[in-house]
Amino acid sequence: MYDICCIGHITSDKVVNANHVIHMAGGTAWYFSIALSKLDVSYILATSLAEAEMHYVEDLRKKGIEVNVHPSAHTVFFENIYAQNQDERTQNVWAKADPFGTDQIQAINAKMFHLGPLLADDISTELIKTLAAKGKVSLDVQGYLRKVENNKVYPTDWPGKIEALQYVDILKADEAELRALTGERLVIEGAKVVADWGVKEVVVTNGSQGSAIYSGGVFYNIPAYRPNIIADATGCGDTYIAGYLYRRSKGADIQQAGEFAAAMAGLKTMSPGAFSGTEDEVMRFLTDHK
Repeated sequence: MYDICCIGHITSDKVVNANHVIHMAGGTAWYFSIALSKLDVSYILATSLAEAEMHYVEDLRKKGIEVNVHPSAHTVFFENIYAQNQDERTQNVWAKADPFGTDQIQAINAKMFHLGPLLADDISTELIKTLAAKGKVSLDVQGYLRKVENNKVYPTDWPGKIEALQYVDILKADEAELRALTGERLVIEGAKVVADWGVKEVVVTNGSQGSAIYSGGVFYNIPAYRPNIIADATGCGDTYIAGYLYRRSKGADIQQAGEFAAAMAGLKTMSPGAFSGTEDEVMRFLTDHK
C-alpha cells in the first residue's frame, strides 16, 4: 500500500522563454514525482510513453522513484512558450500518447491517487470512479479543459465534469481553469460550485499572486513565497500540489499544507527543471519568507 500514486504521462517538452530554449522531460508525472523524491513518503508513478523516450523512466528510477510504465505508440510532446511575465504561457501539442486504462492500475493500491491528465481523453470518468473505490482521488483539472486545434492548445469546458467530480476528493485548478470549469468570475463562488459538485478540498492557484483553498465552508488564503530570482515557472503547479498532498498525508491541516506547498513552489522557481529539494529546505525557505 503506497501513500501516494500519481497517474499521468511523462512528456517531451520544449520550453521557450525570454532567456533560453530548453528541451526536457515534463508533465505532471515528471514534476510531481521528482518533487516527492526526497520527501518521506511511499510513492509510485503510473505512466505511459513511447520506447524512444523510455530513458526518462530510467532517469526517475535513478532518483529512487518507483515507476509502473506501460508502452505507448507516442510520447506527449508539448511546446511551452512563456512571456516576460512567467504567469503567461502559450502551448502547442505536437504528439499525443495513448489514454490510460484500468488494467494499468489494477495491481496498484494507494491511500491517495493524484491524477495529472494533460489532455481531455487521457483519463476516463470510469477510471476515476475505479480509483475512488481504492483510495482518495486528487485531480489536476487542466487536461480536461484543453482542446487541441491545429496543434495549438485552447481553453474549453469539460462536458463530463459533474459526473466525474463526485468521485474527486481534492481538485487543483488555477484561476483561469476554475472560471472555465464553473463560469464564475470570483474564486470563492467558483470554489463553492465545485464543492457543490462533491469535491471536498478545492485548491486554486494564481501564480505569483498566491493561492486559496476552499473546504468545509471555509476559505483559506495562502500567500505566495517568492525568491529574489525567478528562473523557471514550469512545473510550479505540480510542485505545489505535490507539497500539499504530502503534508496532508502527514496529518497537516489545510493552512499548514497550503503554506508548505506555496513555499515548495516558490523555491522551485529559482532554477530550471523539477524541484528536488528536501523538507528541511522548504521549511527554511518558508520561515525566511514569512
